[in-house]
Amino acid sequence: MDIFSSRRNACTQDERQRIIVAGGAGFLGSHLCDALIKDGHFVVCLDNFLTGRLSNVAHLLDHPMFTLITHDIVARLPDIGQVDQIYNLACAASPPKYQADPLHTFKTNVIGALNLLELADRKGATILQSSTSEVYGDPEINPQPEWYRGCVNTVGPRACYDEGKRAVETLFYEFHKQRGLRTRIARIFNTYGPGMSPSDGRVVSNFVVQALAGEDVTVFGDGSQTRSFCYVSDMLRGLKALMAAPDTVVDPVNLGNPVEFTILELAETVIKTLKSPSRIRFSDLPADDPKLRKPNIERAKRVIGWEPQVTLAQGLALTIPYFAAEPNRYSKALWAAE
Repeated sequence: MDIFSSRRNACTQDERQRIIVAGGAGFLGSHLCDALIKDGHFVVCLDNFLTGRLSNVAHLLDHPMFTLITHDIVARLPDIGQVDQIYNLACAASPPKYQADPLHTFKTNVIGALNLLELADRKGATILQSSTSEVYGDPEINPQPEWYRGCVNTVGPRACYDEGKRAVETLFYEFHKQRGLRTRIARIFNTYGPGMSPSDGRVVSNFVVQALAGEDVTVFGDGSQTRSFCYVSDMLRGLKALMAAPDTVVDPVNLGNPVEFTILELAETVIKTLKSPSRIRFSDLPADDPKLRKPNIERAKRVIGWEPQVTLAQGLALTIPYFAAEPNRYSKALWAAE
C-alpha cells in the first residue's frame, strides 16, 4: 500500500484551487505541498527558511503548479493574486528552534497569523491554522479532549510557542465570529516521518540519529513521560479532510495518533529496530516538559471521518531509511525532547 497516495483522484479543472502553504518548506509543509500538487492544485509556498529547508521543495521548483516565495509572514505580505485556501503551518515546532528567538516565535504565531487572516478575508479564502497539542500544556487529564482548557505556564521557556498558538486560536475564533471568515483549527500532536531535519530537536529524529551513529540515546527525565506519534501521511489526510469539512466545523479538532508510548519505550524501540549498540543515557528533564500527551480524536472521527492508519512500527520503518541517507546524520542532536 502506498500510504502517501491520495484517497481520491486528482481534482478536475473546475475543482482546482490556488492554495498558499505558509511554512511550506518545513517538514510537514513540504509534504503538504507535494500532496496538494498531486491532487491537481496550484500551490504557493511561503517560507522565510529560518527552519524550512530548500532541499525539501527543490524537486518542485520547476513544477508549473508550484511557486516559491521567500518571505517572513511577520512582515507585510506581497501581492499574491488569487487565493482560494490558506494553510498556516509557519513557525518552528521543536523547542530548540522556537526557543532560539522567542520574540520572533511569538510574532510569527500572532502577527503572522493576523496577516494571513486579513489576506484570507480580502480574498474570500478558507484558512486553516496548524495549532498544537502544546495548548494543553502539562495536562491534568489524559487523553486530552478539545474542551480541555489546558495547564500552561505563561512565563516559562515554552510559553512563546504555547501561548502564541493559544492566541492564534482566539484570532481565528474572532475572525469567524465577527467577519464570517471560513476558518479551521487543527491541534496537531507529535508528527514524524521522512523530511524531518536530523538536528531539529524532536524526539524521533534525536533518537534515530543517535542510534544510527551508535551514540548514547539521550532520554530526558526518567522516560516515563508519554507522547503519541502520528506518521506524516496520516496527518496530511487529516489536514486535507479538515480543510474540506463543512464551514460549520470551526472549533479546534485534535489530529494525532491516540496510541500512547513512553519516551523510554520509544528509545528502546528505535535501538531494537536499528540493532544499534547505543545505550540509553538519562538527563535532566527540561522545564515545563509535558508529562502526558495523548489526543482524544472522537471529534475528528465524527466531523471529518478521520483516524490514523499507520502504526509506530510501520512509520519508523519508513522513516529510518531517510535518516540513514541524510549526509549530516551523525551530527549531534542533544536537544530537549518535544
